[in-house]
Amino acid sequence: MARALYIHWPFCLKKCPYCDFNSHVRDGVDHALWERAMLADMRHEHALADTGPLTSIFFGGGTPSLMPPSLVERLLEEAERLWGFDPQIEITLEANPSSVEADNFTDLARAGVNRVSLGLQSLDDETLRFLGRLHNVAESLAALDTAQSCFARTSFDLIYARPGQSAGMWRAELERALGFGTNHLSLYQLTIEPGTRFATDVRRGVFTPLEDDPAADLFALAQELTNAAGLPAYEVSNHAAPGQESRHNLTYWRYQDYIGIGPGAHGRRGCMATQRHRKPENWLDAIAANSNGLVEERALVAAESASEALMMGLRLREGIDLAGLSARFHIPESTLVDSERVAFYGNLGFLWDKDGRIGATPAGMAVLDALLGEVVSGELVAT
Repeated sequence: MARALYIHWPFCLKKCPYCDFNSHVRDGVDHALWERAMLADMRHEHALADTGPLTSIFFGGGTPSLMPPSLVERLLEEAERLWGFDPQIEITLEANPSSVEADNFTDLARAGVNRVSLGLQSLDDETLRFLGRLHNVAESLAALDTAQSCFARTSFDLIYARPGQSAGMWRAELERALGFGTNHLSLYQLTIEPGTRFATDVRRGVFTPLEDDPAADLFALAQELTNAAGLPAYEVSNHAAPGQESRHNLTYWRYQDYIGIGPGAHGRRGCMATQRHRKPENWLDAIAANSNGLVEERALVAAESASEALMMGLRLREGIDLAGLSARFHIPESTLVDSERVAFYGNLGFLWDKDGRIGATPAGMAVLDALLGEVVSGELVAT
């Protein structure tokens, strides 16, 4: 069932030091061409997954807030025509907090966007320069103010565990952020991805990443402050007031179907994994040849789907319904997780196990990647 639509806009304003979308920087975009191509990609997916209504739409990727509002409006009109909209549909757009992008907010809201996710990333100008951001703190706060006046729901993200960041520095920054009054906040630990400029800088000794123990302390501090502010973590990196969770992202974490269109977009359609061509020119060529931008459409075996569902679902505070997962993929519960390891880590305080559901405790969330490798059954992975 088609319930969520992801629209990937690949173009960035500049090269980014900690991601690998550098090849997607472009000086100009033929918006009429892109409108026709996006609509073709969307119609192809509808022909294969035509049951709605949509409960969420997410515009993500490079700099979707620089999409012409008329293009956003046209894509939303077509999505509603094809699938229909749930009365409470969430339509989110990612945005950088620059004045140029904030100037689009009023028109984007009129086009139908009702939630914005702002990439503030830091409330310190020196850190923003280190992260390679174009905006400064003053622009961030102005954009946040504009967003809160234009959209029904506003979220923003911050990056922590930065080189040299102390607990006192993080406390001051996060307390300030919580004072802005948004009902959703994403807090991401800085990671060094292979092949990025940051990875090269670390190798050359330009900076030293924060060590694991201090980073874990900052994670724990974030849980303390957000809980006190009424924005508890509902996922390892995401915090929200009750009822204000990102409905679109919950689709991913609950391993429900979602449609992905645009260059580089992934999707899950029934038992199929879909992936679009990543390079914009290749995606456009595929659209011209086939009326869709697919580079891969692959059947998922039950064990692979179950493993993905476990890996995603254990990121959530609500955890996983093992009986439901077993019934969905026709795999015994004993094959899904290693019950002895679940009990072992439960006794250590890293997991909870109640009423047929298992999940990570706050202590377990701090070491989630390692924990997942321990409790997901080796038999399932081997399958």
